[in-house]
Amino acid sequence: MSALSSSSSSPLRLGIAGLGTVGAGVIKLIEANADLISARAGRALKVVAVSARNRKQDRGICLDTLRWYDNAADLVNDAEVDVIVELIGGAEGTARTLVEAALKAGKPVVTANKALLALHGPALAKLSADNAAPLLFEAAVAGGIPAIKTVREGLAADRLERIGGILNGTCNYILTVMRETGQDFATVLADTQKLGYAEADPSTDVDGWDAAHKLAILAGLAFGQPVVFDSLHVEGIRQIGSADLDFARKLGYRIKLLGLASLREDGLEARVTPCLVREDAPIAQVDGVFNAVVTESAFAGRLMIEGRGAGAGPTASAVTADLIDIARGKTVSVWGVEHSDKPALQALPLSAGKGAFYLRLLVEDRPGVIADVSAVLRDCGVSLRSMLQPTPARNETTPHVPLILVTHQTSEAAMQDAVTRIKALSVVTASPVVIRIETD
Repeated sequence: MSALSSSSSSPLRLGIAGLGTVGAGVIKLIEANADLISARAGRALKVVAVSARNRKQDRGICLDTLRWYDNAADLVNDAEVDVIVELIGGAEGTARTLVEAALKAGKPVVTANKALLALHGPALAKLSADNAAPLLFEAAVAGGIPAIKTVREGLAADRLERIGGILNGTCNYILTVMRETGQDFATVLADTQKLGYAEADPSTDVDGWDAAHKLAILAGLAFGQPVVFDSLHVEGIRQIGSADLDFARKLGYRIKLLGLASLREDGLEARVTPCLVREDAPIAQVDGVFNAVVTESAFAGRLMIEGRGAGAGPTASAVTADLIDIARGKTVSVWGVEHSDKPALQALPLSAGKGAFYLRLLVEDRPGVIADVSAVLRDCGVSLRSMLQPTPARNETTPHVPLILVTHQTSEAAMQDAVTRIKALSVVTASPVVIRIETD
């Protein structure tokens, strides 16, 4: 008897793989809110089996009454487990094996695994459809923000044109502290790691990959078919200096790492890049570890939802919300439309885009430099909107000075060409920093 056809009076029995902060948080939440959950789900949720790497680790929860499996895949073969909850993480290995085995066996899966969905979403969606096994993943994007439900259900009747936002709390926190304190990236990153907001190896966050995983999922939901992950353009925030945040402020902007996807007539534009956003824009006010998801659709217009994007509490809440849906018998297809064999969406190359740009150069402090740089921009068809040339402090002598340029709307291809030529100028003494300006 499947989990969806079981008697409403019997508990929905759960097998949880992964007992880190989120897995332990799910168990704590189910125990703490048992009466509320039962009332909303129409039946109790009951954890009956678990799997993790270390049986002896103290997680602050009692596991004495639960069946323990050293091999997570064995949860699938437990006849008393109705639903698999995968909280191991990672696009390959045990997590992928477990999810695929569960779907093939017709067992519903709830996961928070953004990398798995971003890289293997099409194959998992097919397994889900072929075996009538629901695959739910509210916790995979923006933790406590109901982003998946908003897009897949709340906007189900509308045609989405654009989706994205601030999708990584670690980067948002780092940029916020850099802006507020004037400290450099390396210093703030080290402090962020001490606070537990960044991993010992922070590359997944600060190089933009975590945000890209989430953007791929959101774009797949928004446009009704999965996205080829490797086609996304992905940049992180390592190149952003405290000076850039200060110059942006002087120009009336803040810098945010944004993941944005839009479906144009000629294809999908999707990228994760640092962006300058107007100081008075709602998304500019989203600071610290908070995330924000923005949608634009034909009838509903622009919506923004904001909240904590990670952590045991918000993520456990999202996982349990999916379990309540399964207990109610309420499920939807993976990408919000009936499964089809249409190929995944391939993002257009970055050079196909258009935008305005912020350009920071370090140049020799001598006459003719501005004319040299302006000539390159002119030859590449890039029009300047404004320029900022900070005056060195009194008594400060330096052979190199920053030059800040803001362009009008132009093509990415033209801007890339201009930057390549500017880097080759003898008067330019460091690699330019180029940041796109979001004008919408």
